[in-house]
Amino acid sequence: MKKVMLFGTFDILHKGHQNFFQQARQYGDLLIVCLGRDLNVLGIKGRLPLFNEKERLSNLKKTKWVKKVVLGDKKDFLKPILQYKPQVICLGYDQKTSTKELKKKLQIHNLTIKIVRLKSFKPHLYKSSILRKKYVGY
Repeated sequence: MKKVMLFGTFDILHKGHQNFFQQARQYGDLLIVCLGRDLNVLGIKGRLPLFNEKERLSNLKKTKWVKKVVLGDKKDFLKPILQYKPQVICLGYDQKTSTKELKKKLQIHNLTIKIVRLKSFKPHLYKSSILRKKYVGY
């Protein structure tokens, strides 16, 4: 079974997320989503998500888009990677993580994992920051 790991906030679920998971499914059988912790999201995006981490975890599980959803580590994003040892990591088009830097960090742990940057899907319509403005007005 080929494991694929994805990372994200997945606050307001939309068709762009669904497409993200469909693209990722092309790389393996078992999709594992590592959901960003509230405090980590605050640090990266400068604001808390609309839904807290437990609500986002529950909402994503209900979609059945992925097989496994886990909360990320509060301090070390590599911990879930080391725990689940995926063969592929899929990054979103808008995730700021450098594939080159990620590969370096994985090499320190003697991990050779394929890293793929997935394509956007109508980001002018399906982007959480846009939907958030419609949802709460900011």
